[in-house]
Amino acid sequence: MKHALLLAFVIALLTPLPARAQIYAWRDVNGTLVLSDRKLDDGAMTYTVPEAPGIRTTRTAAAEYGHMYDDLVEAHASRHALRPELVRAVIQVESGFNPMARSPKGAMGLMQLMPSTAKRLGVRNAYDPSENIGGGCAYLRQLLDRYDGNEQLALAAYNAGEGAVDRHGGTIPPFQETRDYVKKVGRITDVQNASRRNVIYKTFEIVDGRVIPRYSSKKPVTGSYEVVVQ
Repeated sequence: MKHALLLAFVIALLTPLPARAQIYAWRDVNGTLVLSDRKLDDGAMTYTVPEAPGIRTTRTAAAEYGHMYDDLVEAHASRHALRPELVRAVIQVESGFNPMARSPKGAMGLMQLMPSTAKRLGVRNAYDPSENIGGGCAYLRQLLDRYDGNEQLALAAYNAGEGAVDRHGGTIPPFQETRDYVKKVGRITDVQNASRRNVIYKTFEIVDGRVIPRYSSKKPVTGSYEVVVQ
């Protein structure tokens, strides 16, 4: 019986499959099992992985990419009265500064906007860095308004959704992914866990027939405005 099972296993390994990726496995001199997507050892066993293209890992962005979108971050953060450091930290954690990033759930671009969120924010091309950052900043601003400037809650809602934060009494949901997410952003920039007493002014602008809210920490000289956070 053991020989039959071993034979079946070997046949399964040797049978050609329409796989698009392979994993190589071998033991190093210390007896440690090593796995790689490259054949670095002549004695490595080969395993086909049909679903490998659907598996992704997040890498820390290389230093040269960390400031690639500084101009866009500064512009959109200023427009929505956000700290540029917070926006930049969200981009790093969300996509590692990869404008073409796409999650298994369908989140897109630098700030990983879900299709429904992108549509609601008027983002037509979520893979365009300017549109994506603009949409992500607008969403962060909405969340900060909702949670009275509490950045931790806004980040938790950015990751898990407003409904999850509200269902848990306006606290960070007890989801490991969400808590890790808030901590990761917090390791890059200081995150406020209490309401800030800054005054934010909200005005409106008509763009292509749509009413677009604008935010600023400076009181408008003319026109009407709303105070949304204080």
